[in-house]
Amino acid sequence: MDEILGARIKELIGRHPEVGNVLNDYGVACVTCAVGTCLLKDILDIHRLSPEQEQQMMTRIAGIIYPDRRIEVPLRKREPAAKAQALTYSPPVQALVNEHKLIKRLLTVLPAMLRGIDLNAAQGRELALSCVDFIRSYADKYHHAKEEEILFKCFDPNLDIVKVMLADHTTARGHVRAVVEGVERRDAAAVKAHLLAYVELLKEHIKKEDEILYPWMDRQLSDAQVGRMFSQFGKVAEEFGENSREQERFIKDLEARWASAAGKEAVGMRR
Repeated sequence: MDEILGARIKELIGRHPEVGNVLNDYGVACVTCAVGTCLLKDILDIHRLSPEQEQQMMTRIAGIIYPDRRIEVPLRKREPAAKAQALTYSPPVQALVNEHKLIKRLLTVLPAMLRGIDLNAAQGRELALSCVDFIRSYADKYHHAKEEEILFKCFDPNLDIVKVMLADHTTARGHVRAVVEGVERRDAAAVKAHLLAYVELLKEHIKKEDEILYPWMDRQLSDAQVGRMFSQFGKVAEEFGENSREQERFIKDLEARWASAAGKEAVGMRR
């Protein structure tokens, strides 16, 4: 069992692809991870499954790797599952979660907007660039910068989970650059493709942070680190100032025009 726990997850999935399906069944998205060098034992700690779920998952994985053996996987003693899975955050990390809410509002409305505007027209291209401005100003310069320059600095930069988040940031910036280039070339197809790719990337990225990364990091942070981070976040918010309210007004205006279309599409999908 120690050999399994000490294995790098991508190598393990490479040798036994069925392991990836098992991980997916428990909401552990290692198959699509851009890095994938985490050890299985670290994944168990980060994802914080209940003891019963962890035992079931590891029993299935052991059965795949050693089909000719019967391996008993002990139930690790931990706090009750309900408490272990409750998503609570320290005040500075809660601020990051709150910022995600505004970013998710953009992600929700963008697909409907892209289906409803003419990107071959100047007005459509200007709207796309306004969305780029929100992404670069609020999502990246304000929100992602606080993660990269403050929160992540509390941890070893070689941690795989941190590398994954940074890789997502880099990929997102690449999509945004491609949107700007597409506007300059009057390439409506490229603009739509990269904005939609950004939407899909950020949806998964935010889910990983809210449900996995942030709770795990909060468990590692000392009271002194939380207090220092709270003060640093406050200074960043003060410097950003009115820009935050302006970006929120932009999202409200965008929703006023396109949210009803997005809502109708969502209802149609549920049906």
